[in-house]
Amino acid sequence: QVQLVESGGGLVQPGGSLRLSCAASGSIFRINDMGWYRQAPGKERELVAAISRLGRTNYADSVKGRFTISRDNAKNTVYVQMNSLKPEDTAVYYCNADAITIGSGMRDYWGQGTQVTVSS
Repeated sequence: QVQLVESGGGLVQPGGSLRLSCAASGSIFRINDMGWYRQAPGKERELVAAISRLGRTNYADSVKGRFTISRDNAKNTVYVQMNSLKPEDTAVYYCNADAITIGSGMRDYWGQGTQVTVSS
């Protein structure tokens, strides 16, 4: 099993910044893609940003130029730096990882979510 623990959410004013972190732990053999998703009230969960093990990134159009995803493979951790935050970025942010565990194949894992609220 793999556990994903997110941190760094909170309340920020429009134009402000936050950095989310997500650390994976457990019987991990290798983590392939990692990413951040978000879900606002009344909306479906959507991809925010993703990063491959080799560092290839993919962003939602709505966050390009404002958010930067990165990862530390040695620490099994993924980050997202969020700048120039807007009220429409308000959502619960979820960490996701495609991981291979010792004794099992590849599975998709999710964190518990962290609230990001952008408001004055």
